Amino acid sequence: MESGGLSSTEQKLIRESWQQVSASPLEHGVVLFARLFDLEPDVLPLFQYNCKKFSTPEECLSSPEFLEHVRKVMLVIDAAVTHVDDMHCLEEYLANLGKKHQAVGVKVASFSTVGESLLYMLEKCHGPAFNVNVREAWTKLYSAVVKAMSYGWDVPGKVE
Repeated sequence: MESGGLSSTEQKLIRESWQQVSASPLEHGVVLFARLFDLEPDVLPLFQYNCKKFSTPEECLSSPEFLEHVRKVMLVIDAAVTHVDDMHCLEEYLANLGKKHQAVGVKVASFSTVGESLLYMLEKCHGPAFNVNVREAWTKLYSAVVKAMSYGWDVPGKVE
């Protein structure tokens, strides 16, 4: 998984488009998760803190614990952007992240909805500048991240 098959032009498009997002990651991360809850409301119960269940996406999106999760997700995307030219160095980290998500009941299928939500957030942030080339580059990067995370799912015989 060298660079997820991304050309140097695609890597540049990703880095440039991320700069605007990384200036206010929490704000953009909330847009991403609000979209995720719109598209897949079933994921809401996965977010519980101190046995507290959120009854609405709004309640979840305004909770400090959830905002901390949003911050962490944005840091993972930031790491992928930073290492877009050498994704290999993130493989183990992402596989462990996948394992943690599996442990709390996240389904691999939900990652495609997260991907749609990521593209939605980027489009909201950039408007017309988020063209087909930028979208394609991000789609490739996100696919590489999900592929690495999925290595952490149900790996039989793998011992910590």
